Amino acid sequence: MIFKNKYWFWKKELSPKICDDIIKLGLSKQHKQATVFDNKLSTNKLKKIRNSDVVFLDDSWLFQLIFHYVHGANKNAGWNFDIDYTENMQFTVYKKNQHYEWHCDSLDKPYDSPKDINRHGKIRKLSVSISLSDPKEYKGGDFEFDFRQHVNIKKNSFLKAKELKPKGSIIVFPSYIWHRVLPITSGTRYSLVAWVCGKPFK
Repeated sequence: MIFKNKYWFWKKELSPKICDDIIKLGLSKQHKQATVFDNKLSTNKLKKIRNSDVVFLDDSWLFQLIFHYVHGANKNAGWNFDIDYTENMQFTVYKKNQHYEWHCDSLDKPYDSPKDINRHGKIRKLSVSISLSDPKEYKGGDFEFDFRQHVNIKKNSFLKAKELKPKGSIIVFPSYIWHRVLPITSGTRYSLVAWVCGKPFK
């Protein structure tokens, strides 16, 4: 699929207080090493691909918080995806040397989870990333897109999403677009990530 708008964003949309409240909530939970879909990887191989600490949040006010932005982006960007379910949100902590290599959030096949009727048979369609940290608090950790599969060029088509850098900024994009988080060189970067699902594309 090729769309004119490959992502949609709001700069400095959330107040510092809301961002700090989310950070406080996330830090109050027990974190774990982030994983990837291939859970058979050794710890060393995993950390070469993805190295961060995460905790999943299901607080209702967070879902209410992003609802407007998800549906606003879906409409205004012209995607108009059929979406009806948001997974638990991921609070992510990137410290020095931590990163996440190139990846996309969508799966090859729909979720096979009959016991979870809200998610069963669906795929990730939209991804949301929210910057919770002041960029003065860390260095590195830039968020980049790779649009090679979605533009008619063969050359490097990486794009640094500078719009996401300021604290409180929100970016929404189709989950099949490849992206990465570059290594943190100093400080700590906090973010909130969400995935919004729907029935597979026809």
